[in-house]
Amino acid sequence: MGGSFLGGGAARASLRESLAAGAAPSAGVRGRGQVDTGTQMADNSKAEDTASDSVEAAKNGSDKKEKLADQVMQNPQVLAALQERLDNTALTPSSYIETLPKAVKRRIDALKQLQVKCAHIEAKFYEEVHDLERKYAALYQPLFDKRREFINGEAEPTDAESEWHSENEEEEKLAGDLKNVVVIEEKAEGEETNVKGIPDFWFTIFRNVDMLSELVQEYDEPILKHLQDIKVKFSEPGQPMSFSLEFHFGPNDYFSNSVLTKTYKMKSEPDKTDPFSFEGPEIVDCEGCTIDWKKGKNVTVKTIKKKQKHKGRGTVRTITKQVPNDSFFNFFSPIKVSGDGESLDEDSEFTLAADFEIGHFFRERIVPRAVLYFTGEAIEDDDNFEEGEEGEEEELEGEEEGEEEEDAESDPKKDFSQPAECKQQ
Repeated sequence: MGGSFLGGGAARASLRESLAAGAAPSAGVRGRGQVDTGTQMADNSKAEDTASDSVEAAKNGSDKKEKLADQVMQNPQVLAALQERLDNTALTPSSYIETLPKAVKRRIDALKQLQVKCAHIEAKFYEEVHDLERKYAALYQPLFDKRREFINGEAEPTDAESEWHSENEEEEKLAGDLKNVVVIEEKAEGEETNVKGIPDFWFTIFRNVDMLSELVQEYDEPILKHLQDIKVKFSEPGQPMSFSLEFHFGPNDYFSNSVLTKTYKMKSEPDKTDPFSFEGPEIVDCEGCTIDWKKGKNVTVKTIKKKQKHKGRGTVRTITKQVPNDSFFNFFSPIKVSGDGESLDEDSEFTLAADFEIGHFFRERIVPRAVLYFTGEAIEDDDNFEEGEEGEEEELEGEEEGEEEEDAESDPKKDFSQPAECKQQ
């Protein structure tokens, strides 16, 4: 009876081994009347022994790997190679910040708070700069008014006002000699010149400056020859920051306006969503004016003719239609920045950015230094400055090449197959 219940001595031994190994007895061993229970337990015991051997082998393998790793990490050459590789790994600033302790990150956040406060102080600085610009614009204006008088022939400069010493004395002497010859010829011929002021002064500036000449069409030129003055006006104290450009025209056959205006609205405060992007006042919008064109003289539109065929009767009629036309005077009808947060398309954004750049150029360069853009001296200065930067860069590159050649001559055994990084070390 006892033999049939436990499945024989082998089964009992297997069961003891299983219990010794911490395994629970099979659920099939419950009571009398069940057959082959011992055999099943023996099979389970063998499987458990196999699994135990696998775990032991894996453990031994892991121990060997750990010992090997310990041996490798104790090798100074291996450690030096790993350290060099870590040192040469390019880390981005953000990835470096992520590795810092929490307390350090907290201090960095405090620095950012200070930076935001600095941006607001900087904004106040630029507001005061705008007030200073307004103050000094009033001091410049009498000089600009006299400039307008000389340009338009409203007044003649005195000898003292027209005296100008040339940097080149030989050219100055030659000019004096030529002047005497001209005076003699004029007296001989008995003729007087009737040139008034400085003809086409502002139009010549438009023609000289690439940024402006690109906007001017051939049919714009006769109108721009009536341009008498350009002024810059700053917003009044207490008003939102802005500046206006005033284009003063003499009587002409194209429009009845005597002044065309363009106002640029500015903002001098950090963006709430991105305060660190603040770099000073920026133009955020602009407004033009309505040009009162005389009949048939509007150069900002052109009339085209189209033929239409009636579907039923088959008759053809010709209709006329006005479409936009390229012209400098579109400058006074700018794209309106949407106030409801809607974004502009790429072309509109580009056009608006170019408009802002032109307005800023008039304010900062053209109006204050008009005579130098008329003569071309300011343009030459700009070109020379850019060329100087490029020339300096080329000169530095030449020096570097010369140093490399000297190194090569001093070390004839140098391996020229090395990469550039090795040569610089």
